[in-house]
Amino acid sequence: MIRRLYNWTMSLAESPHALWALALVAFIESSVFPIPPDILMIPLIVARPREAFKIAGIATVASVLGGMLGYWIGFGAFETVGKPVLEFYGKDAYFDDFAAKYNDYGAWAVLIAGVTPFPYKVITILSGVTHLSLPVFIVSSITARAIRFFVVAALLWKFGDPIRDFIERRLGLVFTLLILLFLGGFYAVKYL
Repeated sequence: MIRRLYNWTMSLAESPHALWALALVAFIESSVFPIPPDILMIPLIVARPREAFKIAGIATVASVLGGMLGYWIGFGAFETVGKPVLEFYGKDAYFDDFAAKYNDYGAWAVLIAGVTPFPYKVITILSGVTHLSLPVFIVSSITARAIRFFVVAALLWKFGDPIRDFIERRLGLVFTLLILLFLGGFYAVKYL
């Protein structure tokens, strides 16, 4: 099933409506779709290098809007489904503690998930469930998604097709390592 979704997503890059398809994939990936928009964005930028930053902008805006849908799903579904289950088992107080801790670091969670290969949709929904401040969520989402998509666009614009393999295979790892180094630096400054 995932392979069929992947193949379908790749076929969209050849469509005359590819930019709309990218917007749709970026939007739904942020809340429910398992295939990241990079799969469509990369071939689009390779085919249209002059439009690299326009393509990254479309992916960013659509992804953030989709993230807001994920936030809303978490916000609405928790009240109707999650909260009654927690209350039934007497665990609602635990959730309040978890939500408070999550919201203390929620901006970081959104930033990290938005840049790394971690499923961004999980954080968008969790942010809604815990009622993370919507402005904090939006600013963090814009920052993270813009970093992710514009770095990919800049690399492809500058280096073209030869960098494609690196991006498809290793860019997520590089972003993850940079985030770990960044967080390690904060930890070292605070505790050493």
